[in-house]
Amino acid sequence: MAIEVRRISDLKEVDVSKLIEESEKEGYRFVSRLASEYEDGTNRFSEQGEVLYGAWEAEELVAIGGLNRDILGSDSARLHRFYTLPDYRRKGIGSELFKVILVGAKGQFNEITTKTESTKADAFYRANGFIFDRRSPDTTHVIGL
Repeated sequence: MAIEVRRISDLKEVDVSKLIEESEKEGYRFVSRLASEYEDGTNRFSEQGEVLYGAWEAEELVAIGGLNRDILGSDSARLHRFYTLPDYRRKGIGSELFKVILVGAKGQFNEITTKTESTKADAFYRANGFIFDRRSPDTTHVIGL
């Protein structure tokens, strides 16, 4: 399985329909919110230091994730809308996607925060260096850069 992680410069040019469909089957709406917020301009991952990446196997988008400036401060970023298709989990794809985001965040931010209520996502974040931190209602995990 050859996975390629690429920066997404225009989400309108990327087919996220399978990610939306699969995430909604699991009860998650954040991928559909990603698409609608991008469409209406609410969040286009276009501020200084912000990025949106996807991971592809051949021509199929199998994972997505972005980094936004965090409301906690200008030196803090937020891992946002991070999702991997169920059939591609536990194969290192999410970790590879996160590593690319992490490398780009160094020098731009001092930390990355995120929030999850999923025990599987908690395990993923901890395995990738995050620590559990409930510093605010919108944060469950933090990694220092």
